[in-house]
Amino acid sequence: MTNKQRVLLMSDSIINLALGLLLLLFPAGVMDLLGLPPSNTFFYPTILGGVIFGIGIALGIELLFYPKLHGLGLAGAITINFSGGLVLIYWLLFATMEIPLKGLILLWIVAILVLGIGILEVATKSWQMK
Repeated sequence: MTNKQRVLLMSDSIINLALGLLLLLFPAGVMDLLGLPPSNTFFYPTILGGVIFGIGIALGIELLFYPKLHGLGLAGAITINFSGGLVLIYWLLFATMEIPLKGLILLWIVAILVLGIGILEVATKSWQMK
């Protein structure tokens, strides 16, 4: 694994672990703090947190134990980044949601960062293991 691949895996893993952990431990507080749309229960934010945290763990496994053990890998991370980023952008562009300005700004930043790291990973061909 090249240094470029290690840096991208580490960055992607840390972002996923942090966001996932925040959503798992403090769903109401994180949603309020960030200005995200309210939910009747914390089911969806905690499920999302669990999924995102799991992605972070899988990326960390790839980073720490490659080539002996494979986690998610960059190809999987790229797929998830594009899928999640594009779905978020769809919601931001076409759904009518009552979200405070700070929530909209945050969601656009997240969408741009997630798609941006995916584009960077594709552009650098980091998903091709050598």
